[in-house]
Amino acid sequence: MILRTLFFTLIIRPFILIILGLNVRRRENLPDSGPAIIVANHNSHLDTLVLMTLFKGKKLHMIRPIAAADYFLKNKFLSWFSLNIMHIIPLDRKPKSKDGLFKGVYEALDQNDVVILFPEGSRGEPEQVSRFKSGIYHLLKERPDVPVYPVFMHGLGKSLPKGESVFVPFFCDVFIGEHFLWEEDKKAFMNTLENEMNHLASEGSFPLWD
Repeated sequence: MILRTLFFTLIIRPFILIILGLNVRRRENLPDSGPAIIVANHNSHLDTLVLMTLFKGKKLHMIRPIAAADYFLKNKFLSWFSLNIMHIIPLDRKPKSKDGLFKGVYEALDQNDVVILFPEGSRGEPEQVSRFKSGIYHLLKERPDVPVYPVFMHGLGKSLPKGESVFVPFFCDVFIGEHFLWEEDKKAFMNTLENEMNHLASEGSFPLWD
């Protein structure tokens, strides 16, 4: 807990706010407490860090990003860092059985945590939104009253995209929408998610990346 707070306060927050730079719109839409799920587009290694820096002080302890177990638990150091500093909820991307797949997520939500989820799954091409997967729909079947907060980020896909290891300082815009709830109709729910994210993306009127 102390190491996590120091890491984000002394290293990550100054890096994100000073070297990278953020323009956050409607920060007041963020949840004050859990249970809640934040859904965001996924283009960069920096996505999770940016989302976590939106929460200050004591609120940081309740932020739990979902992350691929096969990647973030692949060696001892990365596993320790991911579990203790990033406080991830490891998820098996290729489970042998769906039984208990979301156990860790439910435990976090039941503890009033705020879960970060990327409905695209893995990172996509810079500044392009991939098709959303229906995992969030199935996840919320068991917790239909948990609000979903859409967030769209622009710029990180050029700062540190998939497959790159060199950081390039691109300014990042963050658009935070109003929360919505699970719908029993799968198609309607996924349409709501897509429409909310598209609406946030359209606010910036950003040109396409070359």
